[in-house]
Amino acid sequence: MAPAQFQELLLDWFDLHGRKDLPWQQAISPYRVWLSEIMLQQTQVSSVIPYFNKFINRFPCVQSLADADLDEVLQYWSGLGYYARARNLHKTAQQLVANGGEFPQTVAELTALPGIGRSTAGAILSIACGQSQPILDGNVKRVLARYQAVTGWTGDSKVAARLWEISQVYTPQQRTADYTQAIMDLGATLCTRSKPKCEICPLQIGCRALVLGLVKVLPESRPAKSLPVKQLHFLVLQNAQGQILLEKRPPVGIWGGLWSLPEFADLAQLQTWCLQHHAVIDSRQTLLPQRHTFSHYHLDYTPIRASLINPINNVMEANASLWYKTADIDTVGLPTPIKRLLQQNITEENYDENG
Repeated sequence: MAPAQFQELLLDWFDLHGRKDLPWQQAISPYRVWLSEIMLQQTQVSSVIPYFNKFINRFPCVQSLADADLDEVLQYWSGLGYYARARNLHKTAQQLVANGGEFPQTVAELTALPGIGRSTAGAILSIACGQSQPILDGNVKRVLARYQAVTGWTGDSKVAARLWEISQVYTPQQRTADYTQAIMDLGATLCTRSKPKCEICPLQIGCRALVLGLVKVLPESRPAKSLPVKQLHFLVLQNAQGQILLEKRPPVGIWGGLWSLPEFADLAQLQTWCLQHHAVIDSRQTLLPQRHTFSHYHLDYTPIRASLINPINNVMEANASLWYKTADIDTVGLPTPIKRLLQQNITEENYDENG
């Protein structure tokens, strides 16, 4: 199918069935497109909407985001995961403000900013600036891989290069914002990973995967690999006022910059920490182990709940720890597993045994 026909069919479908009421589609600006594209990485639209609304209400422009403390930005991001995205948002906002507050108008300049890749840059320029720029997010990869029957894992550099070529060919010179939204919508609503609705797809006539019976196998999955397992103990240390001790994690790495529970490789390390901080424990209970899976490893963690006898403050370190009131759970940036752990109603049925 010629690019012009591909574009016409897709845009006709979008005019009738495309999504036009998403929050980032209102009052379109480079800032709002950028924020939505970063949030939508690895995350479903339905999950992003409440986060976007809350975030944009607190940080309505680049200046407000740049002026905020990173702690507050992470607090508003808490629960979305992949926290490097939030740290890069903050860094980029500060760089933009330092250079006048305007978004660059070229892919090269945009991709030089922290956390902005080629596809995000293309989305900003096509949707907010009307430029003819291709994109290649997860939904678009799926549409084009099926339409042209491109085999191989889309994360492979050669496969990705081929898909970029195809995306470039099909991107129109006119109605670029609508086209970009249309091809993302098609992947999100019809050309889905499972149970695609090929019977009502506007591109079914030219879809090679459909003709060849490859819709269910394309795009190919990432080659399977066994994830390593890391084991930790989290200390849920409660003082006489019912507050929980939190520690601030390093600015980079897993959960970078967030507040979390003290963590230990084993119980001996935990006991050494208590001695070093003169923390006298009244009781200690071992809770059921839990698992959280990151993209590159499984984290198996065992919560250890303990009550602190002595009303001490010397477990505190300047700007690195705090006593946290459970009623204030939404006022600090917490990793999802830690927030969930603190929200749990701990009963005797949760305990394995006294440590």
